[in-house]
Amino acid sequence: MQLFEHLKKREAEGKAIRVGLVGCGQEGSGFVHVTHQMAGMETVAIADIDVSRPLKTLHDLGIPDSAILVTNAVNAAEDALRQGHYVVTEDALLLTRLESLDALVEATGVTEVGAQVAWHSILHKKHMVMLNVETDVTVGLILSRLATQVGCVYTASTGDEPGVCKQMYDFASTLGFEVVCLGKGKNNVIDYYANPDSARAEAVGKNMNPKMLAAFKDGTKTMVELAAMANATGLVPDVPGAHGARVDVAELNKVFVPIEDGGILSRRGCVDYSVGKVAPGIFAIVTSADAHIRADLKFYSMGDGPYYTLYRPFHLCSIETPQAVAEAVIYGESVLKPQRMVAELVTVAKRDLKAGQKVDGIGGFDFFSRIYTAEEAKALHSIPMGLTPGGSVLQDIGRDELLTTANFAPDTTSLVYKLRQMQDSLGEN
Repeated sequence: MQLFEHLKKREAEGKAIRVGLVGCGQEGSGFVHVTHQMAGMETVAIADIDVSRPLKTLHDLGIPDSAILVTNAVNAAEDALRQGHYVVTEDALLLTRLESLDALVEATGVTEVGAQVAWHSILHKKHMVMLNVETDVTVGLILSRLATQVGCVYTASTGDEPGVCKQMYDFASTLGFEVVCLGKGKNNVIDYYANPDSARAEAVGKNMNPKMLAAFKDGTKTMVELAAMANATGLVPDVPGAHGARVDVAELNKVFVPIEDGGILSRRGCVDYSVGKVAPGIFAIVTSADAHIRADLKFYSMGDGPYYTLYRPFHLCSIETPQAVAEAVIYGESVLKPQRMVAELVTVAKRDLKAGQKVDGIGGFDFFSRIYTAEEAKALHSIPMGLTPGGSVLQDIGRDELLTTANFAPDTTSLVYKLRQMQDSLGEN
């Protein structure tokens, strides 16, 4: 049965999927609006450190205060949900304990919050959908293994570029094509030193959080997305930071191909990104050794080959996330999850950092990230990007220098650090 038919059946039977959301910013609020118009799914509980945001979102949907309970108490929240009301809370972990919820969506982008929510959600055998890719590339492997053990689903989101790229990778691989390069578009050249101040004016114009925009502009978000794609597929970055060539869609299958065939790749099976007109789309460069298939592809207007471009001109972020929720609950399947750590995000100083200083978070003033193969990152003794926020500088670090185990100490009391230690002990990089 198609997913839509399942959802319509649930709606008719009064058994809609009940979702809890952590983080009601731009992405989270969009998710709430989409599920409100869908058949068979509703976001009924929202956690945010600023409760005015979920309250505004629910009010915008026409939901009155009389149908909303603001509480940090589990029993009160459960009673409200049983009565068909909505719950708003400051306590993200409260949602993990609500038996009335079928799944949680984490949309904060903060690695420690993501780790806490995912860990406790999985311990309570609740399906976990991560819009928080930053946490996924740091400790997603251990979280995924734990979810499998307890019998629930851990998955990244449909709609985020890693999710739609993985769907295209699965499509091509299912048909027996070799995926030479899997990639995404980026709409601007990386500014490694972008920060909330330099991004503020543009962020205000786009109704965005300046830190989030800075994380896009400094390349961290792109590196995070490439790492998630790599760890789910086994494809790797060809060079540290990837190539990021400025290429039109029509030229993708001439550029993101091996050097011996006129391209820029030193190996086959890579993840990468292109600056410019490819955005907001995603792509896969595929090939086949079968002459008959290549003749068919030419007939279908895919070009002369031997490399062919599969291109999706959009990704809809949180608007598509409900699909991942539905597939987790109805089919018990993940859109994307790490299989092993083949790529790692290293941390690079945006400015001079002084001994004793505590560094800020993703999209802040202190660091950006760059993708490496896991082996390269290990040889550099680098600090994984997701363990950087809140850590301490041990000795002066110059701008553009890597944060390493010699000059930086992560916050060892954080759950994300402890989960990463557990993950590393698996020895499956």
